[in-house]
Amino acid sequence: MNPGWYLRRLMRMEPSELVGRVQDQLLRLQWRLTPPDISRLAQQHAQPNRVRLKAMPAPSAVPAEAADSLRQCADRILAGQWTIFGAQHPALGEDPDWFVDAHSGLRAPSSDYTFAIAYRDAARCGDIKFIWEPSRFHHLTVLAAAYFLTGDERYATRVAGHLRSWWQQNPFLHGPHWISGIEIGLRLIAMVWIRQLLAAWPEVSDLFEDNAAFVDQLYAHQLWLSRFPSRGSSANNHLIAEAAGQFVASCAFPMFRQSARWRTAAAETLAREAVAQTFPCGMNRELASDYHGFVLELLLIAAVQGDAAGCALAPSVWQVIERMTDAVASVLDEAGHPPRQGDSDEGIGLLIDDPDSNRWRSLLATGARLFGRPAWWPAQTSSDVRSVLLAHDVPCRQRESNAAGRARRLFPEAGQAYLVCSLSAFWARCDHGPHGFGRIAAHAHADALSIECRIAGVEILADPGTYCYHSEPRWRDYFRSTLGHNTLQAFGHDQSSSGGPFLWTQHARSRLLAVEGLDDEAADASWMAEHAGYPNLVHRRSARLLRNDTKLVVTDTLLDSGDVPVPVKLCWHLGPDVACELVGDRARLAWPGGRGELALPSQLTWQGHHGDEALPAGWYSPSFGHKRPSTTLIGSGVLRAGASLVTELIWSSALGEP
Repeated sequence: MNPGWYLRRLMRMEPSELVGRVQDQLLRLQWRLTPPDISRLAQQHAQPNRVRLKAMPAPSAVPAEAADSLRQCADRILAGQWTIFGAQHPALGEDPDWFVDAHSGLRAPSSDYTFAIAYRDAARCGDIKFIWEPSRFHHLTVLAAAYFLTGDERYATRVAGHLRSWWQQNPFLHGPHWISGIEIGLRLIAMVWIRQLLAAWPEVSDLFEDNAAFVDQLYAHQLWLSRFPSRGSSANNHLIAEAAGQFVASCAFPMFRQSARWRTAAAETLAREAVAQTFPCGMNRELASDYHGFVLELLLIAAVQGDAAGCALAPSVWQVIERMTDAVASVLDEAGHPPRQGDSDEGIGLLIDDPDSNRWRSLLATGARLFGRPAWWPAQTSSDVRSVLLAHDVPCRQRESNAAGRARRLFPEAGQAYLVCSLSAFWARCDHGPHGFGRIAAHAHADALSIECRIAGVEILADPGTYCYHSEPRWRDYFRSTLGHNTLQAFGHDQSSSGGPFLWTQHARSRLLAVEGLDDEAADASWMAEHAGYPNLVHRRSARLLRNDTKLVVTDTLLDSGDVPVPVKLCWHLGPDVACELVGDRARLAWPGGRGELALPSQLTWQGHHGDEALPAGWYSPSFGHKRPSTTLIGSGVLRAGASLVTELIWSSALGEP
């Protein structure tokens, strides 16, 4: 990072955070000069407590379809087939390479002092996300789950080989895998669950608690987390992942004199942060849909492990879990897919299913086992392994939230309104919320007043996604930009000001003006909001769903600009399955199972972009690390105060038969 970034980042910190970070740097320097003797410390602080494992059900309790899917996935792993963000990993067979970027083939330094590695420099070290991901051990929890289901020792043997390889090749403070606390926390969760899933394997104690290499690694992981917690403006989902890993490990492996202290501190952090990072309506405050699921998984994993160990988390954590689960049930579309708001890197708290399974339906299945399934929740249409194992032997709790007994269509604090029509399977999310979480809003996009809509689960007006973090700055900028969302750009720049790939220095402020008919499907539904992200200008947007006419009308208005002409661009990003024919200000659309038309504002000059590298425009990221061409319609022009732009989306029945 350049000096300007460091200055901007420092300016977003409170004094207490600055003090803490200085202390962190001093400790890193001290450890570089005098590295801790982990083996000596682990032996010195050892205590005779044995493992305390969460009870598992009989393998027959797992639905056959889910078990078969997981077993097939495990067999592919044994054959060396494992994908990292869609890229086939070249070296996760019998002799794994823990330092290679599966996307570029570059390798990070494996023996350098951890905190001296320029891990953000993708040209030198590769994309760090691709390097870190295999060391979250998701492929090993899948293999361990396959052993649990089948008793086939091939799975356990491969797990043991990979763990021993990792422990041997990653000594404390050497290489890239000791840089980030979130990675360390997730690794602890994986190791606990591997131990629990391999409980019937005769060699499991020799691999874990009776193995000095494991004991040293366990102590090193927990010592690291106790010394370098995410602080201040960085205390987002990372802090929850760190605390969850520390808590779960201290519950299952109380092997050190510090274990009780670490467990208590982690429990206090989880109790505090679960509330602090969740709106009362149940939506995660980062306002990044994927991170909502990630944090919910982490809280669930920690809560059930605490119950199993007799170290229950605070009731407030369970209340947050319930509210977050209800939020998931409210926002899924017809196909069981969530919104695509904000960043997504497909982070998983615990993988014990085929990676292609639907994590959101799994979360609802877990919630149903823990809290009961309300009648208004979407029907469960698939089975999974994780919900059975997580919820086993955990008593069902009395529900406390959503007394209204129906899906929530307005999340007031989170700034999300949903226009839904069950009859036509129409779903739309309208955004009027805060610009992300905290002073840096790390995972936010410049998407104020954006809209995404789907019909029968097909993305029609799509949020293009995330694509990358550090590795390709130009594309990181595009996928976070105002032009990269279904909203209006003014003056040629974003509504919010970026200071770096995970830093916003000026946040657009939005507010809700009115909603109507969200819960009454016999009537039309409407939403109106505005933001003042541009100086001396207010962008107001309304959306009206005419349920009987299968039509969505979106009106954009500029206010308070005086007589100053405002150059604008209005963007509509079509989903990857939508074909488009643009003629003037009319766009005819077709998609699997439907067709429609966009009537675009005639005051603007419209142009379609499909896989345009130069602008860029016309791109959709289906998953982290991947982008594919799609169609983006951009209308350009100059407006004055009071001018309105009206866009109408009409679909299927309103167009008549072909």
